[in-house]
Amino acid sequence: MLSISQLKDKALEQLKGNWTEPVLATLVYVVIVGVLAGMQEIPKIGNLIYLVIALLFFPVYGAGYVIAMLTFFRGDKNNLISKLFDPLKNEYGRYLGTMLLVAVYTFLWTLLFIIPGIIKSLSYAMTVYILKDNPEMNNNEAIELSMKMMDGYKWKLFVLQLSFIGWALLGILTLGIGYLWLFPYIQTTMAAFYEVRKDDFIANNTVVE
Repeated sequence: MLSISQLKDKALEQLKGNWTEPVLATLVYVVIVGVLAGMQEIPKIGNLIYLVIALLFFPVYGAGYVIAMLTFFRGDKNNLISKLFDPLKNEYGRYLGTMLLVAVYTFLWTLLFIIPGIIKSLSYAMTVYILKDNPEMNNNEAIELSMKMMDGYKWKLFVLQLSFIGWALLGILTLGIGYLWLFPYIQTTMAAFYEVRKDDFIANNTVVE
């Protein structure tokens, strides 16, 4: 497995000279989330509308952003905005069911205590990527494969995620504008983590079906 700095370098290699598409896709993503979240303010029915959106839209839309950045990392650097909506247009039920299961499993582990919930969220971190690469795989199969792939690598991913805290604090100083660049940086690094981990996983005689 590559070091954290090497994973970040791989992400920056893809982003160098190609920031426009990821930044614009992130802007669209954030604006849509913000507009829909604002529906809570609608009198009487706002909370109900938001609940429906949170259950039926946000999980798949979030997966779309992850997948868009994965395809970007792999070299397809055009039309990222349209790729945000791919899971909503294709295999919506499969993505929704899986993301809701991940949310339920994580919540149940969090009931035991916060730390088990964090550990399980790290175990499930590869699920969206696995769904993308294995269209024939069902919900629990993808989750279980993610758990296998993350066995022994949860701490690595946790430290990787923590390494962005400094940039996140700087983003606050820019009134949030800096997050338009930070989010693509994080997600391309996550894509690099997945690609390297997947290759190692397969190399150890375990085939991703």
